[in-house]
Amino acid sequence: MSSNKKNTKKTSQQPKSQKIKDFFNNKQTQLILAFALMIFGIFIALSIISFFLNWQSDQSQLDHFYDKTVPVNNLTGKLGAIIGHLVVFNGFGIATLLLPILIFISGLHLYKKTYFSNLKNYWGYGTLMAIWISLLFGVFALKNTLMAGVVGYELRSFLSSYIGKTGVILLLIAAFAAFVVLMFKLTNESFKLPQFVKDLLKPSEPLEPATKIVTSPKLAKTPLTRKIPLTDEIHVTDKVNVTNKIHVADKIHVAESSPTPVQEHINLNIPLENNSPADIKQPLDEALKIVLNNKEVIQEEETIEEETIEEEEEEEEEIIEEENVAIDVETVLEEDAETKNLSDQLIEDFGEFDPTLELANFKFPTLNLLKEYNETISVNQEELEINKNRIVETLRNYKIGIAQISATVGPTVTLYEIVPEAGIRISKIKNLEDDIALSLAALGIRIIAPIPGKGTIGIEVPNKKPTIVSMRAVIASKVFQNSEMELPIALGKTISNETFVVDLAKMPHLLMAGATGQGKSVGLNAVLTSLLYKKHPAEVKFVLVDPKKVELTLFNKIERHYLAKLPDSEEAIITDTTKVVNTLNSLCIEMDQRYDLLKLAMVRNIKEYNVKFKARKLNPENGHKFLPYIILVIDEFADLIMTAGKEVETPIARLAQLARAIGIHLIVATQRPSVNVITGIIKANFPARIAFRVTSKIDSRTILDSSGADQLIGKGDMLYSGGNEMVRIQCAFVDTPEIERLTDFIGSQRAYPDAHLLPEYVGEESGTGLDVDITDRDKLFRDAALVIIHAQQGSASLLQRKLKLGYNRAGRIIDQLEAAGIVGPFEGSKARQVLVQDEMALNTLLDNETIF
Repeated sequence: MSSNKKNTKKTSQQPKSQKIKDFFNNKQTQLILAFALMIFGIFIALSIISFFLNWQSDQSQLDHFYDKTVPVNNLTGKLGAIIGHLVVFNGFGIATLLLPILIFISGLHLYKKTYFSNLKNYWGYGTLMAIWISLLFGVFALKNTLMAGVVGYELRSFLSSYIGKTGVILLLIAAFAAFVVLMFKLTNESFKLPQFVKDLLKPSEPLEPATKIVTSPKLAKTPLTRKIPLTDEIHVTDKVNVTNKIHVADKIHVAESSPTPVQEHINLNIPLENNSPADIKQPLDEALKIVLNNKEVIQEEETIEEETIEEEEEEEEEIIEEENVAIDVETVLEEDAETKNLSDQLIEDFGEFDPTLELANFKFPTLNLLKEYNETISVNQEELEINKNRIVETLRNYKIGIAQISATVGPTVTLYEIVPEAGIRISKIKNLEDDIALSLAALGIRIIAPIPGKGTIGIEVPNKKPTIVSMRAVIASKVFQNSEMELPIALGKTISNETFVVDLAKMPHLLMAGATGQGKSVGLNAVLTSLLYKKHPAEVKFVLVDPKKVELTLFNKIERHYLAKLPDSEEAIITDTTKVVNTLNSLCIEMDQRYDLLKLAMVRNIKEYNVKFKARKLNPENGHKFLPYIILVIDEFADLIMTAGKEVETPIARLAQLARAIGIHLIVATQRPSVNVITGIIKANFPARIAFRVTSKIDSRTILDSSGADQLIGKGDMLYSGGNEMVRIQCAFVDTPEIERLTDFIGSQRAYPDAHLLPEYVGEESGTGLDVDITDRDKLFRDAALVIIHAQQGSASLLQRKLKLGYNRAGRIIDQLEAAGIVGPFEGSKARQVLVQDEMALNTLLDNETIF
């Protein structure tokens, strides 16, 4: 009976405990407790802080806790004053500020378990830190009783009675060191000794016995010096190529117990077995062979004899006189060895150079900045069957039999692959392009006869409801995210609905053409967006040329992150065609400078150079620096050719021919791909080309060297030619609001002080002050001088803005001002120094000139 009663008691108690556990495991309960703990932590913090400010006035009021007429100055009332008194005065002093922090952390942990997951460690370390801080102030802040609290003073007095004040200080230091080791999990490998300490602690190498060798009769008495370890046997290579002189080494001392012959300039293959000197008894029996001028000289075996110093010197002189032959030994140069050791030491101390360190907190754009479209392909089986039957019927009307037909559905176009019956000519099917388009009642029919790599003929038929390919889907694809390309560009999706990604670094330049409104500007935005999502601002820079002034303006927000410009240019995006020539020539200067750096570094391309620089094998004091990729984007290239002509074509052709290896890549877009715009020199160096819809077959052949671009349907439908075959792609769509959100996200982050500055280019019209004819000054010379003096900044761009001048004329006036002594000489990226301080000094300077 008693046992039954006990069992019933246990069973009745279990549900209650389970209910309590379920209550505290409930997420709503935990959320309420989390907020309660965080609010309580804030309350305790306010109580402690207010106690430090008002404890003297509130101390006398604590005895009247229940008297409502007695006020206190503590922000949290009488309860806060009592809590502050208990935890600060009677507790740990100023170290009590850790208590509300730990309570708040506990609330955050209860809110979400991933926050401060190891909560016990935080409370343990916090308690130890509070005791340490309290004891510290108890030792050093004797006059301020509030800082240490009762715990600090009592602990100090207790320890001082046993180990004294000095012992307490040493204990504090030891406790701090132990706390740091435990907190940060340090080991002995975390501490690196200085190099001179390592050298002092390094054990000295014991001296090893040496041997004496005897070679040919003339070399037998030649003293040579070298230390080698004693081993059982020494294998000497049979032949050694030597040149025209023999350099006799200093001396090799011989131990009597070791007659093993060793030659310094001969490769030795020495086994690593340890043998005692007693085991080494037999001399080397085989003769040594040395090839001198393609003749073998067999060194004869000789016994060891003692020779006097005079005889050794005579033999040495005879050898030098009679045989003028030297053995050249391949050795590592000392400078190279020192550089390698230095780079290894730098990597060991600091790690590899990180070019992104200056903007280490830079965050790449997120996918939610781009709009997500419905990409469900809306081609049904009925539409496929209708098109298939019409294609087969049209071909049968011309007595062309079809053995097989299949369809591949893409976002914009469906590819029908047909296998004609035997004996059918491909050209016969290709000539029926217009007839098939008529039967299908569709535009943009394109016949690929045959499809490269397949034994089929392709007929591309546009879908009735084309699908929008979003930039978000392309960027989020695994093909793009996992790509290890240097400059990955996500262009869109192919007919087979696969994401198409190419490497701009391998193109190495891209030529784009298309009629107005066919998707060319969207294609440029897709290229730039791809690179912004993949590359850090330290790794790539853009030079943007936008004659239309509206297509690329949104990228102004990322000027100090990604853009490059001339030193005296105010805006990074070039909209004035007269400045394009200077920018292109500046890029040519940058190209030459980079090639000089590659030559000094003894590498062939920018990738190898940057790898070597990151490994700290290139000294920045010698001009070396990390080289970012520079991408020149030119929109409306035809407009530049019309206004500047050869001045633009020549530097572009030069960049296209040479700039690939040093990381400068060109993307040129134009509406009118005529032969006088895209000349043969330019086309020859742009193997990668993109053609949107054009108006004629002539334009298609100009850009692609084949027809097809005139049969596209527009709205981003394009053909990509990488040099071998053409791929039909639906370009990824990125709208203006998406670009705006993207540039806002990047532009809001911390940036470099200025855009990446290109080298200064001085045109033929510019020159030094000595080349300027002071008798032929510009009409606006005095006005320009006043503008410069009032602004105290000597730059051509200032004159352009204030006086509404062109760049060339402003440059000439700056040269005239330099010749007159008003501004100083050119100083690179800095503005010229203004030498005249005010208008009165200017008038005095000009009045004193003899020409006025």
